[in-house]
Amino acid sequence: MTGRRDFLIGSLAAVGLAGCAGAPGDDLPCHSRHAPLPGAPITGSGKGILFGACRSSIEDVKIMRDLGYDFWEWSAGAAFDPNKDDAWWQTQKEEISKRPLPLRSCNGFIPGKFRLTGPNADHGPALDYAEKVLRRADEMGVKTIVFGSGGARNVPGDFTGKDRPDLEKGTRQYADFCRKLVKRVADLKTVQVVIEPLRPNESNIINYVFQGLAICRDVNSPRLKQLADIFHMMMGGDDPNAIVAAGDMLRHVHIAEYGSRQFPGHDPALVSKFVPFFDALKAVGYTGGVSCECGWGDSKDFAKNAKTAIETMKGLV
Repeated sequence: MTGRRDFLIGSLAAVGLAGCAGAPGDDLPCHSRHAPLPGAPITGSGKGILFGACRSSIEDVKIMRDLGYDFWEWSAGAAFDPNKDDAWWQTQKEEISKRPLPLRSCNGFIPGKFRLTGPNADHGPALDYAEKVLRRADEMGVKTIVFGSGGARNVPGDFTGKDRPDLEKGTRQYADFCRKLVKRVADLKTVQVVIEPLRPNESNIINYVFQGLAICRDVNSPRLKQLADIFHMMMGGDDPNAIVAAGDMLRHVHIAEYGSRQFPGHDPALVSKFVPFFDALKAVGYTGGVSCECGWGDSKDFAKNAKTAIETMKGLV
């Protein structure tokens, strides 16, 4: 049974790329090759959604607080660096606590120097690193650690030559890493790892929400849940109804503008592209975080642009 399950996970996670490898553009119509996801009536208000942004300085987080943001997001490596000792960590905890908003989520989980997939995969060092990150994050009450980490998870190989990457095996290796990790941190109280699908030109496995869900459901741990990145969904052609299918497995959302990857509202003509994704969030009564992982333009314009971003997002709920 386990072997069959692993095969199905690999097949699901690889199918989205089968006709997309080497595609030169960002607008990949690969979702049309997927089985259609069920729609749902819009019943939730969306008013419980929390809004945040990926910033770290005290000054920027103060600006966010004054504008009505609910949290901030930072790099997991910068926040919880496992290579630093306990003395550093005690000082770092105080530094994080100075921010006037809670640190609710972190991205940049596993550095690219670690190999999670391929013939040279070595999970031991990556597990040690990840466990220490999660234990420090849990100590600070962080809710979600985003597991994108394309550099670490991408299956090595060359689509144009004979050395083609084994995507099914690579996805099984990734799922196995997740399974090992959640067993190590089963005692944690707050933090959850959320799988982030990345558009096909940034990752060769786990490009769509349903593929991450296949792994979450198989691992079946309260420590492993799902993320929806609206930018990656738009650019990779993922169906907004994937959010409906995720339901209560969805624990975090990233957002950036279509094409430019700038802050929401940067181009008012593109705001309508967010609508079906927010409709889906409202349909499932989503009450987690929506975090701006995006470009902000010139630093001197952050306050103005952050105001535009939160007004845009609140206007969608």
